Amino acid sequence: MKNTTYISIFASGSGSNAENIILHFKNHPRIKINHIFCNKPNAFVLERAKNLRIDSTLFSKPDFYDSDVVLEKLKTLNTDWIVLSGFLWLTPKNLIENFKNKIINIHPSLLPKYGGKGMYGNYVHEAIVANKETETGITIHFVNEKYDEGKIILQAKTKLFPSDSSSMVAQKVHKLEYEYFPKTIEKVILESYL
Repeated sequence: MKNTTYISIFASGSGSNAENIILHFKNHPRIKINHIFCNKPNAFVLERAKNLRIDSTLFSKPDFYDSDVVLEKLKTLNTDWIVLSGFLWLTPKNLIENFKNKIINIHPSLLPKYGGKGMYGNYVHEAIVANKETETGITIHFVNEKYDEGKIILQAKTKLFPSDSSSMVAQKVHKLEYEYFPKTIEKVILESYL
């Protein structure tokens, strides 16, 4: 059994979830965050990575889809698990094959509702408000070749009220993300040792 398990985080945006995960594992005896991968040069997650002293790699679409550049970098880093944290591109086959059942994503709705291509961030919350849903939540799931269709690991719910705006829904969902995402990642990884 390995002494240390390394996680690489893929992110496209501000990186608040990524930062929360990094802080959760900061002094963990067996799990370390070793790298941030990002596909947007102006994403604030890169600034967060720098402040938290986590190395990062910026990559392009051709790097990701038409070559093994990203895969080779992950191998060089001895990455064991990949966590998608607000990362919006579909995961390519070479990563899915090399990290079978070792890629975890979080989605800001109770899948299968409000999942699929184009359903991310505020688009999800706006659709939920428009459809007058009485609850929403998060889904933490393994990643496969299709958007938001991998095996579900955990769902957590929050109540909604007719007066909730999409930004109020977003706040409720963020609260669930911060509470559940890091400890669910930890649980899945520790259980994989058994």
